[in-house]
Amino acid sequence: MAAVNDMEKKLAEYKCDTNEAICLKLVRFPEDVEDESTTFHPEFSHQLYGDDEVAFGYKGLQIQLYYSAGNLNTLFKVKYTSRVTDKFDCVEPDDVEGKVREIIPAGFCCNTDDFISLLEKEANFRPFGSLQHTYKVHNVEAGEDLSYHIHKVDISCPGFREYHERLQTFLMWFIETASFIDVDDDRWDFFLVFEKYNKDGETLYATVGYMTVYNYYVYPDKTRPRVSQMLILPPFQGEGHGAQLLETVHRYYCTLAKVQDITAEDPSESYVKLRDFVLVKLCLTLSSFSNEKLSLGFSEEMASEAREKLKINKKHARRVYEILRLRNTDMSDEEKAREFRLEVKKRLFGPYRKNQRELTKMRKCLRPEELASHISQMDTSLQHEELEKSYQDVLADYRRVLERLAQA
Repeated sequence: MAAVNDMEKKLAEYKCDTNEAICLKLVRFPEDVEDESTTFHPEFSHQLYGDDEVAFGYKGLQIQLYYSAGNLNTLFKVKYTSRVTDKFDCVEPDDVEGKVREIIPAGFCCNTDDFISLLEKEANFRPFGSLQHTYKVHNVEAGEDLSYHIHKVDISCPGFREYHERLQTFLMWFIETASFIDVDDDRWDFFLVFEKYNKDGETLYATVGYMTVYNYYVYPDKTRPRVSQMLILPPFQGEGHGAQLLETVHRYYCTLAKVQDITAEDPSESYVKLRDFVLVKLCLTLSSFSNEKLSLGFSEEMASEAREKLKINKKHARRVYEILRLRNTDMSDEEKAREFRLEVKKRLFGPYRKNQRELTKMRKCLRPEELASHISQMDTSLQHEELEKSYQDVLADYRRVLERLAQA
């Protein structure tokens, strides 16, 4: 038994956290390759390495995936200080290299010198598609305003298919349920964010992030663009690029008469917060969301104007109304705070009201013992507690949006 325990301890030394082992980099200059400060790591690796996100069989494992900043030419190397088969028989290490090869397209470098030689070609790289928006962000470290461009592109653009194959590999590391899309479907639109910078008098571009949008058909002659994937790469997160990208996408589709409204596929909590901020900014320009009209409650005029001018559906317009109503409400005034609370809770009560209707139907067809079981699950006091918690969560979310709006 002691021998078995000793073996288990030795084998445990050969387990590596794959989120730490995977080293990602966006390389602009040759010196970036050896600069540890430019390295970043995945948030997730379970789609390749299992739910425990552990690779077995190596000590000092380092899976290097380095990309040239613009065209995303790729360097892929696997390093380790020792491997389990060096000391133990009948135990095979995980195929960590094969897992990565499943998602990165052919044509990557395995030699650092070959990769560095490709950096010289970055000066020839130009963003794909048509320019939609430019903006600047002040960079404290650089002590200057940096320039960013947002482009719209489709898969027919020369060279974009190969570039997109490299770009989408980042999804596996930063979106928990990511999957690659069928780019041959011409209903896909792509929006890309690039940083424009100078090196030795030359203008270069670095990839910042992107969004994919699928145009669904709506009978009889409309489309409904649905945001599918959105990612701002980690070195650029927290700088406002997501808001710039989402607002640009909304403004693009607002100009198209065939678009009914804009939605999102299975939005994450962070995306919902971003969307709240962007839609509130956009709706501030609408007359139906003026301070005077906000005090009168949510109206069909708001829903209609938001849909017609900004392609915002009624559900999202109602949420924008509540955020702006909160901004105009003195929450220290008990009566005004109560009015706001009751209005939001009235909307939140919808699912509970549905339960009550279902209970009425159940009374007609369930035996007494079955009915008692359902009633116990729909306890009124519990519903009130859940409703209050939902309200407090919504209030906290709305306040965060307003804080960001005040800083914009």
